[in-house]
This record gives sequence, structure tokens and C-alpha cells, in this order.
Amino acid sequence: MADNTNSNYQDQFFKEKHKEEMKYQVITFAMMIAFTIIAFGLVVGDFSKYLVVPIILVLAVVQVLFQLYYFMHLNQKGHEMPSLMIFSGVFAAVLTILALTTITWI
Repeated sequence: MADNTNSNYQDQFFKEKHKEEMKYQVITFAMMIAFTIIAFGLVVGDFSKYLVVPIILVLAVVQVLFQLYYFMHLNQKGHEMPSLMIFSGVFAAVLTILALTTITWI
């Protein structure tokens, strides 16, 4: 009897946890759709490219981070090492691009 009660509590806990995780995924998906619509609106609109390009790049970076964090489940326990490797690779890539851009301009 005690095992059955404990199992019911565990099942209820996991259902609530998965429900909350699904809620965050749906909200994140809706935000990414909104970011995409904003980017298309900026491109279609008659705006200066000096305004549009940085905004689109920022929206793209935010979307990539959302996809890694929520859809690739890097926010869950036990994914610290893959998260570290991915983000350190991104950091190294950004530093490389920054260094090459600086060398080219000088």
C-alpha cells in the first residue's frame, strides 16, 4: 500500500513537472514565431539597412539561445558538460570573428 501511494505522488510530481516544461516550450515557441514575424516585418518595411541588420542579428541570437536552452533541453539537470562545450565553442567563434574583423579593419 505504501509503495502505491509513493508511486502516485511520484507520478503526480512528474506530470506537474512535464506540464510546466511544456508550458515554457509553448511560450518560447510563440516568442520565436513573434521574433520571426518582427524580422520579416523589418525586411518588408521601408527601413534603413543600418537599422534592420543589427536588429535581425540580435533576434537571431536570441532565437538560437532559446532553441538551445529549451528545445535541446540544456536547462535540465545532467546537461552541464554539453552546455559548457557548446557555449565555449560559441565564445571561441565570436572571439575568432572579432579578431579577424579587427585585423582586417586595421
